[in-house]
Amino acid sequence: MLQIRDLTYRIAGRPLLEGASLSLPAGHRAGLVGPNGCGKSTLLKLITGDLHSDAGDISLPSAWRIGRLAQEAPDGPESLLETVLAADQERASLLAEAEHASDPHRIAEIHERLAMIEAHSAPARAASILAGLGFDNDAQARPCTDFSGGWRMRVALAALLFSEPDLLLLDEPTNHLDLEASLWLEQYLADYPRTILIVSHDRDLLNKAVDHIVHLENRKLVLYSGGYDRFEHTRAERLDHQAAMRNKQLAQRKHMQAFIDRFRYKASKARQAQSRLKALERMEPIAAVTEAHTEVFEFPAPEALPSPLVSLDGVEAGYEPGRPVLKRLDLRIDQDDRVALLGANGNGKSTFAKLIAGRLKPMAGEIRRSAKLKIGYFAQHQTEELAVEATPLQLMEQMAPQLNEPKRRSHLARFGLGQQRVTTPVGSLSGGEKARLLFALVTREAPHILILDEPTNHLDVDARQALVQALNDYEGAVLLISHDPHLIELVADRLWLVANGRCKPFDGSLDDYRQHLLAERRSRKRDMAGSVDRNDSEARAQRRRDGAVARVAKGPLRKAADTAEKRMAELARHKSKLEQVLANPKLYQQDRPRALELQRELGELNKDIAAAEEAWLEASSALEAAESADD
Repeated sequence: MLQIRDLTYRIAGRPLLEGASLSLPAGHRAGLVGPNGCGKSTLLKLITGDLHSDAGDISLPSAWRIGRLAQEAPDGPESLLETVLAADQERASLLAEAEHASDPHRIAEIHERLAMIEAHSAPARAASILAGLGFDNDAQARPCTDFSGGWRMRVALAALLFSEPDLLLLDEPTNHLDLEASLWLEQYLADYPRTILIVSHDRDLLNKAVDHIVHLENRKLVLYSGGYDRFEHTRAERLDHQAAMRNKQLAQRKHMQAFIDRFRYKASKARQAQSRLKALERMEPIAAVTEAHTEVFEFPAPEALPSPLVSLDGVEAGYEPGRPVLKRLDLRIDQDDRVALLGANGNGKSTFAKLIAGRLKPMAGEIRRSAKLKIGYFAQHQTEELAVEATPLQLMEQMAPQLNEPKRRSHLARFGLGQQRVTTPVGSLSGGEKARLLFALVTREAPHILILDEPTNHLDVDARQALVQALNDYEGAVLLISHDPHLIELVADRLWLVANGRCKPFDGSLDDYRQHLLAERRSRKRDMAGSVDRNDSEARAQRRRDGAVARVAKGPLRKAADTAEKRMAELARHKSKLEQVLANPKLYQQDRPRALELQRELGELNKDIAAAEEAWLEASSALEAAESADD
């Protein structure tokens, strides 16, 4: 169990944590939430010992291994697979010793321990994690030095996950992942068999990967059962109850004070008045409910233009002559479009965004744009390019000289940059405030198309929700690239898939895309397993035999698919009942051993669900292949 008792920590005299306490039992997966700057990342550093508290203490079982993402990305000649395998230090040490050991008894001990920790399956597990984070077989064999810093941080994350620490600490792990890797990580963490504490503003991750929420509020830590949506609902109910109790107490205090004022100097009532006075002094005031700061985003309305705003006819785009990244682009964007681009990093999503924004010229084909078209292009890296010594007001003056100062201030205020922040140097702004400033700068001319490339990286949950509302109120077109499924689902009404050098409409919802990725992942997993076992040819032959069988055995396949589907539904019902039992706080107070046993049962149940889902996918794919063969 992670135990935090009366923890206090100050920065420059300002308390971030004050008398904060938390008990997180083994096996719990908790999301740590709170507004930007409240001390979430600081708490992780206190747990790892990188920082030391002013008061209170943090305790963990002595045998627990703590895992946190390294500050520096791996950078060496070793392959990605070798780098990840090296994270299991015990396995690496035993293998190294086995090469030089001569004592037969020690050799036996080494191999017994290697078998116990399942060292033989380590390459397959490491490869599976790397594949989930976007590295195919060829990439896994290349050295770390071949990759950019962002991709090498993915390798660091893969190594951390592979090492399976007893307490896994993660700080915004999806910030630099694409949607595909984020969805994989979401499922991986949901099945993680040990304890997790994760700082994240990704609402979907906090709903699907964790079973508790730790809220850092007013310098205290409050534990809630369930995911983020349930936390919001429970907290709202608690605040409503607190407000009602406070109003009731204020009325009671007012009544008691009136009695005291009336009778304290009257002999016959003096003792009663004194009694009420003492009761009033002992009464602990119920704190007023502090209204949360309202997040602000408001995009200016563009003038109406005839459709299409942009049309592409046979367009090719890239950076090197004769080597297009994208080709045969035949698309159009209208003013009421809300388009999200899907596809793994490196497939050309940002290339397509630059093409639409006019920052990249087509290599072939034709792009037609409305003559009066204005485009606002938001790319996360642009926040790092802002002049750190300038203020938001000065940057607005440079980029919008046609506006007077009141209008510049008014426009900045649309994005939550009030009177004090507009005169603060950019270097002193938080990441979220820099993102808001960038929104203000790219929309200064009321663009007809907003191109947003990972707009939520530095925004907390409330700010993300405000962004959703603002985009839904916006009267122009939106082209969105994001790893945040919640943002995509609530904003986009069209999905375009960027893959294999093309950008084409995706026929389905985001849930359909999840299933598409899951099927691809199962296929890659089977391929990698075949590669590790050096049985590629036999696997291909077996798949051909399976295909032949499928064409003549649709009945059994249909039965297998139906059976797997029923099994999935049965397991889902069991999981729902189990989660309801685990959501009761009294369980952990009254019967902690049973709570831990139910947590283990839930972990096994998640594995059974994954296996049932894989069986259903395989049966369904085989049935579809058989039916296609008959057509």
